[in-house]
Amino acid sequence: MARKSKHKVATTMLQPQARYDAAGNGRRMRGWMAPSTGPNRAVAGIQNIRNRSRDVTRNDWSGESSIQKWTTNLIGIGIVPRFKRIQNKQRKQELTDLWQQFVAQSDADGILNFYGQQTLAVRAWLESGEVFVRRRPRRPDMELAVPLQIQLIEAEFVPMLDADSWPGLLPGNRIRSGIELSVSGRRLAYWMYKSHPGDGAMGATIDASMLIRVPADQVKHVFEPKRPGQLRGISAMASVLARLRNIGDYDDAVLERQKLSNLFVGFISRSLPEGLDPDVDPLTGRPIEGTISSPLAGLQPGMMQELDPGENINWSNPPEAGTTYSDYMRTQHMGTAAASGIPYEIFSGDIKEVSDRTLRVLINEFRRLAEQRQWQIVIPMLCQPVIEWWAEAAVLAGKISSNEILDVIRVEHAPHGWQHIHPVQDPQGKKLEVDAGFRSRSSVIGERGDDPDHVDDERQWDMQREQALGLHASQLTAQTAKKPDDKKEQK
Repeated sequence: MARKSKHKVATTMLQPQARYDAAGNGRRMRGWMAPSTGPNRAVAGIQNIRNRSRDVTRNDWSGESSIQKWTTNLIGIGIVPRFKRIQNKQRKQELTDLWQQFVAQSDADGILNFYGQQTLAVRAWLESGEVFVRRRPRRPDMELAVPLQIQLIEAEFVPMLDADSWPGLLPGNRIRSGIELSVSGRRLAYWMYKSHPGDGAMGATIDASMLIRVPADQVKHVFEPKRPGQLRGISAMASVLARLRNIGDYDDAVLERQKLSNLFVGFISRSLPEGLDPDVDPLTGRPIEGTISSPLAGLQPGMMQELDPGENINWSNPPEAGTTYSDYMRTQHMGTAAASGIPYEIFSGDIKEVSDRTLRVLINEFRRLAEQRQWQIVIPMLCQPVIEWWAEAAVLAGKISSNEILDVIRVEHAPHGWQHIHPVQDPQGKKLEVDAGFRSRSSVIGERGDDPDHVDDERQWDMQREQALGLHASQLTAQTAKKPDDKKEQK
């Protein structure tokens, strides 16, 4: 009996244990063969993704809408630095003026100002998956406010090159995806084409003479890593490109179907008596010349056409227009919007059957994601490095002293503020928070994208101007109070 009991215990322990269904290979998961590629091998075919993403942006409204809405909400009119650590008011204004001069002269291509470059950089990052920002020191004789300009470089300039030995590569270093890495994995340089490979006649083979080595401290790589250790960025449209392609094909098919449904084609059939020659016209007795399928007359509304004996007309039966087209397209674009991280109502402009309370919840959630991208990608990868480059160039030009450079580069970045969802309730709620001591008045002003110091200065100027013109509120109250007395004196 004892042996039998031990056998039962052993049998029980060998039974299959509970596990995740997603880890099995049963009937439901048999055809799901997901690869176990690393973060950098997974980007194989990255150029096809870039090309298709740009094509969708150029030729599909949904692709353009996704990129446009994200760019607008992340940048707005620009992410502006504030020199909060500079206590001297006059010196702070001098630095602000120096920065504004740089903003107007920052573009190495001479087209945009720096805030326009912010917009273009974000658009290139979202569309292509990444963008490179290169520091361009300039000579003092170029008449710039500071001897520095910024160049935006598309992803194709850095090829997907892997090499352990390369002309000009330091011993022990290696190149992965066009990025030179040290033994410890630190980025040391970027190997770039001298010109855009898509604008010239370049072969598929990469030659050492085509590339130049740019030190990493002269370049900032703007991208959103999805996995630890990922070296290059993937377009934000990658997860929806196949869906958008299928939606476009379906849309084209429905369009052709609609065209066919509006075509009314008539076919004239003739029946000839037996014994007649089909090559001879029975009415004239002459040989038939040309085709007998030519139309009798052009069709006009209300026209009655008399046919010859033995002729009748059969009308075609074209397909009807799809009755579920709008519902299907709406459902598909809702999935596209969700994958893009944008509320469908903002993505498409379709606010049918959406209340203002529901829309407030959707917008607030979208803004949380936008702020995450602002403070984790755009500001640390683009805005702050440019501030540091600008400050260093200003020190070389003698515009900033070496003693104050640390206070200058520790700026407060102010993204463009969000508009109120409700123009009355939102300000009232913020006023209640300030009055209750839950937050500061400066934080409310800063949330709108304005500088609290500048707002206070403007308020002071307005009060002084009103007093000088006799428009101050206290003076108006005093004048109003004197009016009854003036009437009594007149009586």
